[in-house]
Amino acid sequence: MIKELIIDSTPNGATIALLQDKQLVELHKEQISNNYTVGDIYLGRIKKIMPSLNAAFVDVGYEKDAFLHYLDLGPQVQSLLKLAKQVRSGGYQSKLLDNFKLDADINKGGKISEVLTKNQLIPVQIAKEPISTKGPRLSADLSIAGRYVVLVPFSEVISISKKIKSNTERTRLRKIVESIKPAHFGVIIRTVSEGKGVAEMQKDLLDLISKWESFITRLPSVEPSKKILGEIGRTSTILRDLLNADFQGITVNDNAMYEEVKSYIHEISPDLESIVRLHKHKDPLFEHFGVDKQIKGAFGKTVNLAGGAYLVIEHTEALHVIDVNSGNRTANKENQEENAFQVNKEAAKEIARQLRLRDMGGIVVIDFIDMHKPQNRKELFDYLRDEMAHDRAKHTILPPSKFGLVQITRQRVRPEMNIVTSEVCPACGGTGTIRPTILLIDDIENNFNYILDEQNEKNITLCVHPYIEAYIKKGLVTLQMKWYFKYGKWIKVKSNPAYQIAEFHFFNAKEEEIKL
Repeated sequence: MIKELIIDSTPNGATIALLQDKQLVELHKEQISNNYTVGDIYLGRIKKIMPSLNAAFVDVGYEKDAFLHYLDLGPQVQSLLKLAKQVRSGGYQSKLLDNFKLDADINKGGKISEVLTKNQLIPVQIAKEPISTKGPRLSADLSIAGRYVVLVPFSEVISISKKIKSNTERTRLRKIVESIKPAHFGVIIRTVSEGKGVAEMQKDLLDLISKWESFITRLPSVEPSKKILGEIGRTSTILRDLLNADFQGITVNDNAMYEEVKSYIHEISPDLESIVRLHKHKDPLFEHFGVDKQIKGAFGKTVNLAGGAYLVIEHTEALHVIDVNSGNRTANKENQEENAFQVNKEAAKEIARQLRLRDMGGIVVIDFIDMHKPQNRKELFDYLRDEMAHDRAKHTILPPSKFGLVQITRQRVRPEMNIVTSEVCPACGGTGTIRPTILLIDDIENNFNYILDEQNEKNITLCVHPYIEAYIKKGLVTLQMKWYFKYGKWIKVKSNPAYQIAEFHFFNAKEEEIKL
């Protein structure tokens, strides 16, 4: 299985595409302005205690108060509250927990009003990003994730990933961590640590300890509802969690991002540093690797499958519904049962990909084509489960019912990836009336007057549909050359196949779009 990571960086953030055997399987958007990423730690202020919910609403600076349930406090929340209070008052000077006396675990069946009070300050971690009308979901059971291990303060437990099966390897890893972990810190050993040596494990653990020390250092001075410790960016998170020998290439289109990614990989896996490449081709990055075309084909209400079958995907507030249709598939006219089974297997593979690609969470109901043989239903369930094994999100799959319905619950920690693939009519803009296309160039030139004269912008770039670019650059004395004589400045013209025919945008020297 060959994996590639394509990172399209812009001034506003980055779009990250994960390809598996050239097929798009994950798509992430990392916004520079996103202050509520899973893993970020904030100094929250309790705004309201809700005994009926056994939960509290916490102010972390978001427009809606965040939600903190009693079960998300963690057993050692009293120790966390005591440490925060002592550090902020100057009563605790050490950056580690060697001299800190842990409090007893809270009662699992207790009440939140027994632990928290209104206006109390508490360090909290983002467990779910804001989704729809809801604010972030929080946890007070803090943890700091690294490539090989996860550091858990106020604990002594060493946990090992269940995916590491060898008892010898589990014992070896446990002994390594026991010898290097600091007092009153627990450690979760991740799957990728299998086969790693003492030096690599120790370096990763020391990096996490350094982050904890940064947390302690900032805690006294940070204002309530502000961020104390930020998770690494989405790009680095994906590399940290997924990078392995299967990766054949990481391609970036921005020099700064290229250096950042190369530096990060040099830290976590120096032997893979050579696979990082800077995109220098004149075509846009996603177009060059065929990602744009895959996005257009994979998102939307209807998803076509290779054999002629198709999926219909509907989203509601409470759940997602996927309907499997055989379409014009006629692979086996004689045996309807076998034909349904083959279509369902093909659909199951695509559905597993769609859940990852769109990051669909919550309840998913799949209406497979009816099959009468119990053996076929069992095989379909096993096949779907195997395909879903590649999904990093926690999920549960129920076997098909007698109606052919399969129910899946999938962890939702971020807003669903939703890309509109239907395009607005290029002629009318969705209004039903059209502006004469003969005036398109006049519209562009009117904007030149505003941008060049009133805004005094220099080195601007006009981005248009390829047909319009060809029109602007045609002939011996091109329209582009006429603009140079008229305005006294050379205006770059680029094409973008994703634009509608009458769509155009202006960009400044920093490649930031000029808002008109």
